[in-house]
Parts: sequence; C-alpha cells; structure tokens
Amino acid sequence: MAEDHRAGLATRRFGTVAAAVQRSGALTVGGMSVEMPLWRAIGYFRVLALSYAILRYLSSFNDFLHPVSGWIYFGALTLWTLASSRAFAGPQRCTWYVLGTDLAFAVTGIVMSGIIDKPERIHAGAPTLPTIWAAGTVLGFAGKGGWKPAAFAATVVGLANILGHGGITPDNIHNIVLLMVAGCAIGYVIELARASEAVLTRALQVEAATRERERLSRDIHDGVLQVLALVQRREGDLGDLGDLGRLAGEQERALRALMTGGPLPAQAVDEPPPAERDLRQLIAPHAGERVTVSAPGTPVLLPAHAAAELAAAVGAALDNVRRHAGEDARAWILVEDEPDAVTVSVRDDGAGFAAGRLGEAEQAGRLGVSQSIRGRLRDLGGTAELYSVPGEGTEVEMRVPRKGQ
Repeated sequence: MAEDHRAGLATRRFGTVAAAVQRSGALTVGGMSVEMPLWRAIGYFRVLALSYAILRYLSSFNDFLHPVSGWIYFGALTLWTLASSRAFAGPQRCTWYVLGTDLAFAVTGIVMSGIIDKPERIHAGAPTLPTIWAAGTVLGFAGKGGWKPAAFAATVVGLANILGHGGITPDNIHNIVLLMVAGCAIGYVIELARASEAVLTRALQVEAATRERERLSRDIHDGVLQVLALVQRREGDLGDLGDLGRLAGEQERALRALMTGGPLPAQAVDEPPPAERDLRQLIAPHAGERVTVSAPGTPVLLPAHAAAELAAAVGAALDNVRRHAGEDARAWILVEDEPDAVTVSVRDDGAGFAAGRLGEAEQAGRLGVSQSIRGRLRDLGGTAELYSVPGEGTEVEMRVPRKGQ
C-alpha cells in the first residue's frame, strides 16, 4: 500500500507538470526548449531593427513632407518596443493581444510613410518608416502559432505596403515574398520542434512507466511471488487448507501476467542524494553453513540506494541458488572494491543450466534474473553477467560503477 501511495503521488505530480508545460505553449524536456533561444533572437532583432529604422530616418528626415510626424511615430514605436520586450521572451507571455498591437504599429508606420513622405521618393523605392522592424512582428506570429499566423501577418504587412506605400512595385513584391518565406519557414520549424519535443516527452513517460513496472516487479518477485510459490508447492501438506494452495497458485500466475504486460502510470521521482553505506554490512547476513562471504577488510562504501539495490540483487541470486542449484549446493560471495567500480560475484556448485534457459523463464513470467538482478544493476548504471554450464554450477557477476553514483 505504501508503494501504491508513493506511485500515485508521483504520477499525479508528473501529470500536473506535463500539463502545465503543454498549456504554456512551449514544450520542454529536461528543463530546456529548442524554441526559447529563437524567442530571444526575435527580441534582440526587434531592438536592432528599431535602431536601424531610427538611423535611416535620422539620415533622411529632412526630405519628408512632415518630418515631425515621423519623430512622433518613432517615439511611440520606441516606447512600445521596450515595453513589450519582456512579452517577447516566450510564447506564454507573448499573447495575441501583444502581437495584434505589434502588427498595428507596423501597419501604422507603413501607411504613415505613404502620407508624410514625398511621392517621388516613394516611387524611387524609399523604405517605409519601420523598415525591417515589421519583420519582427511576422516572426512573433510565427513563434506563437506556427506558419499559418505568420502567413496572415505577412499578408497584412504586404497589403499595407501595396495599398499605402507605392502600390504594386517590384520592390514591394520582392519584400513581401521575402517576408512571407521567412515567416512561414520559421513558423514551420517551430511547429516541427514542438511536435518533436512532444514525442520525446511521451517517450520519457513510457520509459518512466517501464522503469516503475520493473521496480514493482522486483519487489513482487522478492516477496509476494516467492511466498505464493512456496504455499503452492506445499499444497498437499495443508490438509483442509488445500484450497489456499490452489488460490496461491492462481494469484501467483495473475501477478506474473501483470508484471510482464500490465501497464503502469509514468512516474518521475526527485529524491535527494542518499548517504553512503558499507556494502559488507548488507551482504554479511547471507553468510551461513552453505554460503561463504569474502569481502575486503575495509568498508566498501556506496550510496545507500545503490548499496541496498546491489545487496538485494545478491539476495535474489542466492534465492536462485536455493531454488535451482540443488539441496546440497554451496555458494560463494566475493566482494571486490575497485577504484572505479564495485564488483560482487555469486558462484555456486549446483546443477547449472543450459543456454537459452533464461529466455524461456522470462517468457514464462519468472523474472528473478531479468528484473531482480539485471534490472537492478541496469538502473544503477551497472551490469550483471551470468555464466553457467550444465553440471558445473553458475556464476553471477554484478558490477556497479562509482562514477555518477
């Protein structure tokens, strides 16, 4: 029940975070998003484009019919660009209201250019007041909604150029095409990035669900399944409680089916770094009449979680010895403390097994090796290798690297 409670809390926490991130409009994986640098680039572009437009006007404002009007426009445009710079930090802040206001400033500047500038300058190809600043508006629409909103903004800017500043001219058509291509391309790239991040997020959820299933499978195998299997094997000794043995067998088969195929919710666990423990103390209780433990004379320190998981894998290996090696089999545990890793070997002199036996056992739902041993070592970033020859016993070598633990 405690495991179910923790799994439920973690699942709800993971789902809440994922939903909040998706609602924000920018999917993130591992705390970063590929589109956020693009938003920063758009913000820088707007400021640089504003500076360029002001310098262009500064060099030619005397040629305008109403130069004061232009300076008033640039004053308002500067205030708006600075005030909206924070909004252009990401899609969640850059609302459609902000983008609509930005588009209104761009269209106003283009139309004003056709009014306050001289007709001969306009026909000669003089730029509009905002010049390339209007491209920042189109890029904002692309970042917010993809290529379709970008195409809409580029169309509005293009119509403003045609209707308010020179009509259908080669320069206008050229600028409109460039703006349309750039906006749609950026919008399409952002859509692809979001789709890719959504797929990656789903893959991480599936991986988390698989890891949780394996973890629960190990716990079930180490406790519940072994008890149920023992009760089933002693069904004939239970007398009037023979039904208990049959029920235990049914529950064992049901649990094995769940472990191999039942879906479990994804989980994301965020735990503080554990303290170190001496692996020797966790393995020493296994020593007995038929089990010999050999370990260094100095402490073999590992993080508490890694030490506990490695000791549990050793216990699972000894359980396999008791169940499969034979009544008179002996086992030897060797602990090796190396600078870059800790290696534990469990060897027995039992009957051994033929090649392919492990695969058959896994298909039958017996996951002692694949989950309780290899699964634990894989989660720790280590390895577990099994060597066996019929009639010559079995050896399990488990290795946990120190780096990253």
